[in-house]
Amino acid sequence: MAFFKPRLSFWQIINMNVGFFGIQYSFGLQQSAINPLYTFLHARPEDLPLLNLAGPMTGLLIQPIIGALSDKTWSPRWGRRKPFFLIGAIFCSLCLFVFPFSRSLWMAAGLLWILDAANNTAMEPYRAFIADKLPEKQRAMGFLTQSFFTGLGITLANLSLGFFKNIITGETTTDDGRSGIPYWVFGSFFVGAVCSIVSVVWSVLTTPEIPPTAEELAELKARKRGAFEPIKEIFSAIKDMPGIMWKLSLVYLFQWYAMFCYWQFVSLSIAKSVYHTTPDGNKELYEEAVVWAGKVNGFYNIVTFCSAFGLVWLARKFSAKYVHITCLAMAGLALLMFVHITDKMLLFAPMVGFGVAWASMMGVPYIMVVGSIPKERYGVYMGIINMMIVVPMILQTLSFGYIYKHLLGDDPANAISFAGVLLLLAALATTRIKKDVVTDADEIAMPVGCGH
Repeated sequence: MAFFKPRLSFWQIINMNVGFFGIQYSFGLQQSAINPLYTFLHARPEDLPLLNLAGPMTGLLIQPIIGALSDKTWSPRWGRRKPFFLIGAIFCSLCLFVFPFSRSLWMAAGLLWILDAANNTAMEPYRAFIADKLPEKQRAMGFLTQSFFTGLGITLANLSLGFFKNIITGETTTDDGRSGIPYWVFGSFFVGAVCSIVSVVWSVLTTPEIPPTAEELAELKARKRGAFEPIKEIFSAIKDMPGIMWKLSLVYLFQWYAMFCYWQFVSLSIAKSVYHTTPDGNKELYEEAVVWAGKVNGFYNIVTFCSAFGLVWLARKFSAKYVHITCLAMAGLALLMFVHITDKMLLFAPMVGFGVAWASMMGVPYIMVVGSIPKERYGVYMGIINMMIVVPMILQTLSFGYIYKHLLGDDPANAISFAGVLLLLAALATTRIKKDVVTDADEIAMPVGCGH
């Protein structure tokens, strides 16, 4: 006898997503700490895009493969998605612990490749985990709960920079004898190492996965496990991809190119507009700018986790499409305002709109497309959606160094303004997506006793 997916309680949805907190704490450090860390190791501003190539490249190579593998995985003891959470979290914790010990730029860049590979291994199955576990009516809550933990994790990562700067002094030296990474950076990375593994283990222990039906299990056992099967599955899924995902890819082209520009240049922009310095200028003032950028990023992520559940209601009332259009427009206008502010306290004002938009980016697009994805391919299609995120990032890392130096006047304020214009274009592209309707229908039948 088959039953529809059982509804989960609010706290069951929270428990299943706690692991997203640790993953996003690590991501928060990449937003606010990695690029300043590169500059502490004497990277030039125009080199920052290429030094960030690790994130999008590992996402492109790893997430769809992990998604395809997890679709075809089942262990009665470990489940389908959870083994990948755990493996990714272990390696992520190890990398976060080692990262601040980097004594050269090449070492830091190399560790970022490993860290991003681990993060992508842990994060990709989490999107499919929501689609696996929750009935259709609760998916908005599930995806936007991940937005809540995204905001919380990144907020604490960003605020930790200022906290540790106030209590830890001194700095390392690089291999060539110059000043290196300040010791206060170590504290933030060590906390991230703990958060990554502890939060994922919490979700693994508190949330059982829904086992496959007898028919699905027989199909899994019968399927050949060739070395190239995941690659074949990815190309097959792309060939059969729903039209709504092709339209989303244009939105993501503008959206994620813009976000990478923002994360790479926000510290440099604040250093110039508020502190009137550069990485090669007054080092103490530049460190203050880095810390303030962390506070600004922390603030918009506070807005993110405060607004995430409100977006659930708005998406149901007005449709996810219109919510995302509005949020992207708010973000674009926020960045266009941001570069003209010279009072550090006023920098928080435009970040209200930006924070709401970040909550939307991390959850609402999945609401728009998940109903068009066949359940047996949740993992691979969530990986393909991530490809839509990382391809624009790869384009940004390869192209923006030239754009920044030769077309934007080597000016971080222009980089942030450029990102604002791209976010407005993303809002315009979202208008091409068909309005979604969330219903109470629950099309996927599951066996008795498989849920909470």
